[in-house]
Amino acid sequence: MTDPTQTNKHADEESLRMVSAQPIAGEPVSDEELRPHVLDGFIGQPRLKAQLQLFLDAARKREVPPDHILLAGPPGLGKTTLAMIVANELGVPIRVTSGPAIQHAGDLASILSSLDAGEVLFIDEIHRLPRAAEELLYIAMEDFRVDVMVGKGPGASSIPLTLPRFTVIGATTREGMLPSPLRARFGFTAHLDFYPHEELEKLVTRSASVLGLPLDDGSAHELAVRSRGTPRIANRLLRRVRDWAVVHDLASVGPADVREALALYQIDTEGLDRLDIAVLDAIVRSFDGGPVGLNNLAAMVGEESETVETVCEPYLVREGFLVRTPKGRVATRKAWEHLGLEPRERADGDQGTVGKLF
Repeated sequence: MTDPTQTNKHADEESLRMVSAQPIAGEPVSDEELRPHVLDGFIGQPRLKAQLQLFLDAARKREVPPDHILLAGPPGLGKTTLAMIVANELGVPIRVTSGPAIQHAGDLASILSSLDAGEVLFIDEIHRLPRAAEELLYIAMEDFRVDVMVGKGPGASSIPLTLPRFTVIGATTREGMLPSPLRARFGFTAHLDFYPHEELEKLVTRSASVLGLPLDDGSAHELAVRSRGTPRIANRLLRRVRDWAVVHDLASVGPADVREALALYQIDTEGLDRLDIAVLDAIVRSFDGGPVGLNNLAAMVGEESETVETVCEPYLVREGFLVRTPKGRVATRKAWEHLGLEPRERADGDQGTVGKLF
């Protein structure tokens, strides 16, 4: 079983990076000025939006609260924003909590028993609910009741408390960690995907307009290609570009300004930061492209192996810079070229794993 303290530690390390999809402490991630309030204003995820629109329209016509909704996908893609939009579209209040915030089943029972008819309960990181709370939740979602324990010891008794009909919206980055009985209680599961550059350009343009930051042609594209397919990162980088514009008294921001501003934070044209480049550089220059074991690689970049594996590697693998093989990590041709190098032939004329894979 995964150690929660290790999970939290790696989440903290990830949140220190500018290109992290995790929230940064003190950052206005839930900034209302950048968050759309209606489904039409939500940029990207067109298929999901169409499905969700039909789902909500049907509930409104039937004049009943909609079935429970599960939002699944990597961090930073808009799960919390969609939950807020659902409540706003339905015209009902939303109660917000998270899996780590609920320590005992009684904490969840208290929240459930205070819900009004039709209200939305949003549970972020729902996969991190305690087991007892999970069991209580899926009974409440199915039968709209909770069993309240009265008394202690042998004389304790359970009293069923009927709940008004409500809608649970769960958000998770680890859908596979949800137990089957809980996952089965959701009537609609929405999977969010990483954004293509074109959609991120639209999002950056909208956010810049809201922030009152004029962008020249090409500036939104420069931001989009560095944002790792993630709206949260795009908005974070946009704020740093706004800082650059304010300090340099710019009337508008051009592509060159974006490049200079983000170069200051060591973010390159592919959205790679210092740690990403250090990992690729170590594999290519110190290990001739690999394969190299995780522990050796971590030692070369001065990080813990868990940090390299969970914080850095996912994006490098997804974007084709790195391949995990049974013998270790291998830098692809794309990685060599990104570093301005050509894959070297070995002494025996073999190009190694790079040549064989690509």
